[in-house]
Order: sequence, then structure tokens, then C-alpha cells
Amino acid sequence: MTLQRRTLGTAAPLTVSALGLGCMGMSEFYGTPDEQSGIDTIHRALDLGVTFLDTADMYGPFTNEQLVGKAISGRRDEVQLATKFGNERLPDGTRLGINGRPEYVRDACDASLARLGADHIDLYYQHRVDKSVPIEETVGAMKELVEAGKVRFLGLSEASPETIRRAHAVHPITALQTEYSLFTRDLEDDILPTVRELGIGLVPYSPLGRGILTGAITEQTLGEGDSRSSAYFPRFQGDNLAANLKLVGRVREIAADKDVTPGQLALAWVLAQGDDVAPIPGTKRVRYLEENVAALDVTLTADELAELTAAVPREAVAGARYGDMSSIDA
Repeated sequence: MTLQRRTLGTAAPLTVSALGLGCMGMSEFYGTPDEQSGIDTIHRALDLGVTFLDTADMYGPFTNEQLVGKAISGRRDEVQLATKFGNERLPDGTRLGINGRPEYVRDACDASLARLGADHIDLYYQHRVDKSVPIEETVGAMKELVEAGKVRFLGLSEASPETIRRAHAVHPITALQTEYSLFTRDLEDDILPTVRELGIGLVPYSPLGRGILTGAITEQTLGEGDSRSSAYFPRFQGDNLAANLKLVGRVREIAADKDVTPGQLALAWVLAQGDDVAPIPGTKRVRYLEENVAALDVTLTADELAELTAAVPREAVAGARYGDMSSIDA
């Protein structure tokens, strides 16, 4: 099958499936990892025409790239493969901080290629901005990877407008990956206008608000091993969660009126924000993947978009998106 396609970037354009697949949860953070379920989900995604796969070296750590590599073995030419470097971890999971030093960029890329079993990465992101290293040095090393044929296109994640401009001056940036959903819209103020001015595509992660916009999360549903139950995600704690579930209730009502699921409605809202937007909802289950893909068939009128946007006012979402926002470039 083939799905709708979208092109990220103009100076360095990469065409991807309009909906991608975030693979992180297959290995860590959202409950018990299940490698076979993850591989099955990736295979189903490719069969459905979802060809834009997103991973990172720090997921697992390292095991998610290995999982993705297994899943795409023999099908590499069907995939637009994105991975990330910069959140440095040890094999035991210990976090060493953010690393944007040029020598680390080169080593991280080689290690990712080996784990993925690939000879190139289609879209290579700096996962978080290292504020101790000039962005020109980091992107300069990334540019060398393009020149060496190891990477085709470059991306940034969670970068500020100033950082984006400086990076883009060194080498064309194809895509910015950042959180964007009905629950997270602060990038609309400065970041979105910047990337559109520069001709950079947008890849929203957590377009379902880390699952809350599916309507499936309650005060009782987050189990052991699910990082959303920790203080790291304030929106899922106590009074914040109660307030946010009320907003989700309104999304559920609108979805019911349109005869779609809340998650499909929320994804359709993100997809409707522009043809330069390719969200990457994550899942490790085939049935949720199939539900997400069906969101591509949901058309929202201008009135429906306005109603949905008004139902979830930006200022009404309770809690910061992370308990510690210090790693976010601002």
C-alpha cells in the first residue's frame, strides 16, 4: 500500500509518509518492552505504507535501534529511517548528559549505523542541543557525515529559533522534531514561524499527548515501568491529570459526534496544521497503529478545527510537559 506523502524541507527535501511511526516505546519508558510485538508493528506499518520510522540511540539504551534494524532487514529501501544522537547514556541506562561535541557526533553515527545494520541514515537529528558546544561545531560535524554518505539529511530536536537559524546557516536543516499536539502548542508562537520561513519541515512527536488524547488513560491505567506515572511528567500527576482528563472528555465528545476515536481526531488536528507536518505517533501494538493510520482519512472542516482548538485552550492544560525543562533549548 501507499499512503499520502509529505515533503520535509525545501533546501534539502525529504519525502516521507504523511504519518510516521515512533518506535521508542517498543524498548523503554512506556511499560514492559516487547521486541516481537515491536517488530510485528513495524512490519505492519510498512505493509500499510507507513515508511517514516523514528528511533534514537538512547532508547533502550541502544536496543531500539537494534530492534528497528531487525525489523527492516531486507526492506531497507522502503524506509525513510530517522535516528538521533546527543542524549548520551551507558549500556546500563546511566545518563551522562547531552553531548554535541564533533568527535562524539562521528562516533555516535558509526555506532547507530552498526546497530541498525544500515549503510546510511536518511534523517539524522541532534536529539537535544548541547548548550556547552556552539551549534556550528555540532552541525559542522553532521555536515561531514552527509559529505561522507553516511547521512542524507539533517534534523534538530527541541531547538530554539536562534539555534535553528544558526544551524541552518551551516547546512540546510530538513526537519525539526519537537512536541506538538492539542496539549502542546507553545511552538506556534516563534518556532513554527521560524521553520516555515526557513523552509524546514516539522515532525511532531507525542502528537497524542503521550497517549492521553486517545482517551484510554485514567488515574488507574498507568502501570509499573510506565514513566508517565513519575514526576518527570507533571501532566499525569494528581490534580493536573484530573484537569487534563476533563479536557480529554471534550475531545471524546467531539470525536463521538464525528464517529471517530479521540486519538484519530487528535491526529487529524495535527495533520491539518500543514503539508509540511509529518507526525510520528508511537505505539508497540498493531491495533493502535492501524487506528492511527485511519486518522489520515479523517477530514476536518475549518469549523471543526476551530471547535477542537477551542475545546482544548492552551492555557487550560495543567502541568509542564517535563518536570525538568532544562534540557530544552530556549
